[in-house]
Amino acid sequence: MNDQASSILSGHSAQSNSSEAPSRLSAFMRAIQHRRGLLIGGPAVTATIAASICLLLPPGYTAKTSFLPPQQQQNSAASTLASLSALSGFGGGIGKNPIEQYVALMQSDTVSDRIIVALALDKIYDNKFKFQNRKELNNNTRIIAGKKDGFIIVECDAPTPELAAAIANRYVEELRRIAGDLALTDAKQRRIQFESELAATHRKLSDAQLQLQQSGINPNALKTEPKAALEQSISIQAQLAIAQSHLSMLRSRLADSSQEIQSQKALITALAEQFGRIKQPAVADGSMDYVAKYREFKYQETLYDLYAKQFELARLDESRDNALIQVIDPAVPPEQKSKPKRFLIVTLAFLTTLGGLLTFVAIRDLPKRL
Repeated sequence: MNDQASSILSGHSAQSNSSEAPSRLSAFMRAIQHRRGLLIGGPAVTATIAASICLLLPPGYTAKTSFLPPQQQQNSAASTLASLSALSGFGGGIGKNPIEQYVALMQSDTVSDRIIVALALDKIYDNKFKFQNRKELNNNTRIIAGKKDGFIIVECDAPTPELAAAIANRYVEELRRIAGDLALTDAKQRRIQFESELAATHRKLSDAQLQLQQSGINPNALKTEPKAALEQSISIQAQLAIAQSHLSMLRSRLADSSQEIQSQKALITALAEQFGRIKQPAVADGSMDYVAKYREFKYQETLYDLYAKQFELARLDESRDNALIQVIDPAVPPEQKSKPKRFLIVTLAFLTTLGGLLTFVAIRDLPKRL
């Protein structure tokens, strides 16, 4: 009997649950029917107000330009220095993403200030402080770095089509300018450094040559001179001098904790250890003076040749034009407005109001009709 009663009760419960959903739905539909005027008129009024506000908003135009930044290349002086020794792997710095560098340059305060001054944007933005003008320019600019194709896209918003195109194209011009200034400064520093080292080495080479000529040629020295070991020692000593000169240049523009300086120090340490392991070979007593002078002469000669190559490469980098930026699509005045997005604003206003009113009906009227 208890089992029969339980089955009867469970059957009634299932039947009531199955009929409860249609009853709720029908009650909700009756509530909607009752409030149909509000549900139709409310969103329509909101959409009309949103459309009217859009008409009052100032128009905005978006111009776009895309360009291919220069491929990152190691400068000539650094490439030659890296090829001096198998140990030069210690001296290589960690390469940076060139696209990210160019994007960072375009987002710098220097570029922003130059664009604001050149196009008189401060009169358009009408802000009190410079940082406010920079912030408004950045808010109206989107710089997109393409990771697959390597392109950089610049999109700029402005009140007029001509101004939007001018701002976008100005970003490319200012990037050319600041990239050229930075490259020229680096090359000039290297050229001055190597020019000074070359002049000093030339004087030492002349003195060493004079001393060698005055010592005369000793036949015993020529027989006992271990030429191979001597030339190896001279080569490593010259590499060590070049590496120390490069470290001095790096310290003029980088912190001691930077990866480039730490790597250069490791290279100098390795070269110094290798040079220390090479001992000057034993020579006859009568030839010691000649060998010492010959060694000094060959060292200064090798060092002079290396500095001369570095100096010529630095001059080449200094005289080279700034890196080529290839513009794919220059910015042109857009033909249509990009802001305000009236259709999107009106649609969102309509749907938001409709959703709010349906929620109101469900909370307010539905319990009364169940």
